[in-house]
Amino acid sequence: MPASRPTKLRSQRDINLWRIPLKLSLAAVGLFAVTLIPDILDKYGIIHIPSWFTMGSIDDARAILGAMMGAVATVLALIFSVALLVLSMVSTLFGPRLLYRFLQDWVPQVTIGLFMGTFVYICLVFLVTHQDPQSTFIPQVSLITSWALVVLSFGFLVYYSHRVATSIQNPDMIGAIVDDLYVAAGSAHASGPGEGTGPAPDDDAILRQAETGAIVSGVRSGYLQHVDHGALVAAAHATNALIVLKFRPGQFVLRGEPLAAIVPADKGSAIEMAVDHGVHIGRHRTLTQDSEFGIAQVVEIAIRALSPAVNDTYTGVACVDWLADALLTLAERPPLEGNWYDTSGQLRVWMPPVRLERLTKLAFDQIRQASATTPAVLIRQLEAIRRLAPRLPNACRQTLSEEASAILDTGSRLVALDRRDLEAAHRRALATLDELSCTGG
Repeated sequence: MPASRPTKLRSQRDINLWRIPLKLSLAAVGLFAVTLIPDILDKYGIIHIPSWFTMGSIDDARAILGAMMGAVATVLALIFSVALLVLSMVSTLFGPRLLYRFLQDWVPQVTIGLFMGTFVYICLVFLVTHQDPQSTFIPQVSLITSWALVVLSFGFLVYYSHRVATSIQNPDMIGAIVDDLYVAAGSAHASGPGEGTGPAPDDDAILRQAETGAIVSGVRSGYLQHVDHGALVAAAHATNALIVLKFRPGQFVLRGEPLAAIVPADKGSAIEMAVDHGVHIGRHRTLTQDSEFGIAQVVEIAIRALSPAVNDTYTGVACVDWLADALLTLAERPPLEGNWYDTSGQLRVWMPPVRLERLTKLAFDQIRQASATTPAVLIRQLEAIRRLAPRLPNACRQTLSEEASAILDTGSRLVALDRRDLEAAHRRALATLDELSCTGG
């Protein structure tokens, strides 16, 4: 596996902007309690803080604290404004289904948390810094710590600006989606404890068995996000049953619709609860077991880029390039077949598979339709077909050939010069496909 690619997929089921800022704010309260200890010991003469470590008189301390408090509060409000602006821009340029990537990013959360924590810390220091007829208390260690926190926060703000500037660039966004697809495709096949392998089943026979099984209905509407196949295999193995799921991750389930069938039917009551807990349904699609969603995200970016309002040909071409890499990834790490077995090789959970041919059509169809007047994208699609043909399974080559013909038909209204270039690219793609068919490669 290439070292440059990630090894962990970010979850889309746990997204928030408040957890890290809250933790850092509470940490600021704890830090204040720690730094106040030497200040109190110095006040009562137990220790002595050197004069070079102090920040002046009570008036100096209050002036410094007031200035830092105002600066931090202003920048904190600015960060919130920038974050909302970025989210709005991402929703417009890339689509609302990609917002989760920015909501999950730890850099904005840490930046907000640092400024919130610094603001809380300065407020606490300001409260304990006082002078009255009986005594004067200037927490010099806490003052120095406040200054250090402000410097740290503003330093991290520079990195935050760099992160925002790079994350909203189209090539980085598209490449990151394909990287996540690479991780999801690999982890989807990981077997858990109690799972094994077995021969490929007869899908038609499985569906006929399901007609005689006990039906488990969905209790809520939404997208099927994740199947906990380890728990389902364990439940089916314990009752010597077969669970036939009616949907795969990414498909929409209506409340009350048949979600699964239990074979034999008399095992239904024993497994119904396990199916309800092992099949996760939510309002959003996730990439965890849904390779189709990864392809769809890149396609959505391309369609928006090729719309008349944007007309960004270069982003459309970049999407075609990265979709070719995504299909190559899925050829090397095939999408879910939907079959899970126990350790004895007995099929225990079956799910409708997503075929690579379907993903290939998804990667080409909508972009081809959106680029009818953009020859550069159509030609790049034909070049992608030519380069992918030797590296995709034989079952996909018919799909690639059909897509190549459809691309040529889509460009029928292009001007003569563009049409000639398109036909040349089409001939190169078909020549590669024909050669592979002749050689059986």
